[in-house]
Amino acid sequence: MRAPEFNFDEACAMQCELAAEKLRAFGMLRLKVKGWSMVPTVWPGDTLVIEAADHSTVCPGDIVLFARHQRFVAHRVVENSSSGRGIETRGDAMTQMDAPISTREVLGRVVSIERNGKSITPRRELNAASRSVAAVVRRSPIAARIAVAMHEALQVL
Repeated sequence: MRAPEFNFDEACAMQCELAAEKLRAFGMLRLKVKGWSMVPTVWPGDTLVIEAADHSTVCPGDIVLFARHQRFVAHRVVENSSSGRGIETRGDAMTQMDAPISTREVLGRVVSIERNGKSITPRRELNAASRSVAAVVRRSPIAARIAVAMHEALQVL
C-alpha cells in the first residue's frame, strides 16, 4: 500500500484560506515572512501584523496583504485607483509591478513588522539607504541572496 501523496499547493491554499477566514473573523492576523520581495522593508523571518482592511482605507505607500495563485502576497500599494482599474502594487525588491488586484482581493494592511522582539511601524516611503538596497536587490538575484544571508547573520549576533 502506497502512502498518500502530499500536495504542497493544496495544503498551502488551505492554510491561506484558513488564515484569511481568521483575519475576517477577528480583524487581526500574524504571518511569518518567507520571501524576499519586500527587502529591505521586510526580511525573511519577520512576522507581519496585519489588520483587516478594505480597498477604501488603503493609501499609496501602505503594505497590503492579498492572495495570488493560492499564496499570500504582502506588497506596497503604488496606486489605489478610483477609476476601477484596481490597486497597483509592487514589492520593494521587485523590478515590475504586480498585476492589478481588484478591490475585493485586499485582505488587510500591514500595521507592524516584528523583528528580533521589536515592533516596527512600516514607513510609507523608503529612505535613501533603503532605496539603495532595494535597487541593488532588484537588479541582482545574487545580491538578493547575499543581502538576505548577511541580514540573517547579523540577526544571530
